[in-house]
Amino acid sequence: MSDYQVYTLPNGIRIIHRQVPYTQIVHCGIMLDMGSRDERPEQTGLAHFWEHMAFKGTKKRKSYHIINRLESVGGELNAYTTKEKICFHASVLDAHFEKSVELLADITFNSTFPENQIERERNVILEEMSMYLDSPEDAIQDDFDGIVFANHQLGANILGTQESVKSFNRKDLQQFIAQNMDTERIVLSIVGNIPFKKAIQIGEKYLREIPSTKATLIRTPPQNYQPQRVTIKKPITQAHCAIGRPAYPLNDERRLPFFMLVNLLGGPGLNSRFNMTLREKHGLVYGIDANYSPFIDTGFVGIYFATDKDNLEKANSLIMKEIQLLKEKPLGKQQLHATKEQLMGQLAMAEESNQSFMLMMAKSILDLDRVDSLPSIFDEIRKIGATQLQELTYEMFDETQLSRLTFLPD
Repeated sequence: MSDYQVYTLPNGIRIIHRQVPYTQIVHCGIMLDMGSRDERPEQTGLAHFWEHMAFKGTKKRKSYHIINRLESVGGELNAYTTKEKICFHASVLDAHFEKSVELLADITFNSTFPENQIERERNVILEEMSMYLDSPEDAIQDDFDGIVFANHQLGANILGTQESVKSFNRKDLQQFIAQNMDTERIVLSIVGNIPFKKAIQIGEKYLREIPSTKATLIRTPPQNYQPQRVTIKKPITQAHCAIGRPAYPLNDERRLPFFMLVNLLGGPGLNSRFNMTLREKHGLVYGIDANYSPFIDTGFVGIYFATDKDNLEKANSLIMKEIQLLKEKPLGKQQLHATKEQLMGQLAMAEESNQSFMLMMAKSILDLDRVDSLPSIFDEIRKIGATQLQELTYEMFDETQLSRLTFLPD
């Protein structure tokens, strides 16, 4: 039996399903292939605003009834916005599976955006922005996007700006949806102990009559990247630093080897190169991480840490030293094997989360038109060679091509 099954409705909406026995919880979500990068400059923050407003009223429900519909039976209803996706998702006991699909369809396609709720939610989002601005570890990542992807919508803050959020109205929301909604780029993803036949039956019941819509996806990759060094003084107690640059897109054959390289340097394992050097050996940081985010036509790699301002230069020097070591000396056979085993273990554990798998399936189908099985990913990881990792280190961590943003205590 395959890991997942796909069914396409006449309007183009796809249902992707994975049956998992021995669980009473079903996770489902409607994911749309549209996000903050699809906004026009004057619409910055509108995708995220829609995510909030979808919960504030539909043709047959008020805000309270939306919130209470699944919460009253112990379920959870949530949503998120990324650079390229908007997702509304729910987790419930399988007895309430139909309720969750009906509600998700209702808030996705039938929101009415009441004017009084727009004013109220505008203030909520402005408070959310203030919360992020007060958190330097969050603010630096948003600001760093604007440096790496300067003059491009990928560099814009997903939350928008205070000016843009204050300007949005119902017409703006309706226009953004009309411009970007394409039913062939919408997926209902389901993971739980629900038979495929029942999943299709329920999906058809609530999604089949959604009118077919087409939208031209115009996504242009960022051009003419120029490395920058920016320092900003803030009323904070630690120095915060972000280092990075554009990276490989989703369909690049170097994506998986590069992901493994970044995982080796600063992944979640406490034995990452950066953590072992900066925290365990020198005691300079509480935490340091590196991450790689591929998009459909570009990517991003970033390194983040915070330290006492007197230790900032030393921390930066140690990071570059670790990178230089990988450039000069390829991983030994045993080190390479351990690096592969660690990544495969992390991926296997991530797949244990049915909710995460449900969201991953939806994104993968939208981006790649497939969901790679864990064994096939493992086969690709086993093929990665030490020389390949060394070449990627030279290419992607050329210090002259890295941007750096530093928040210094004022």
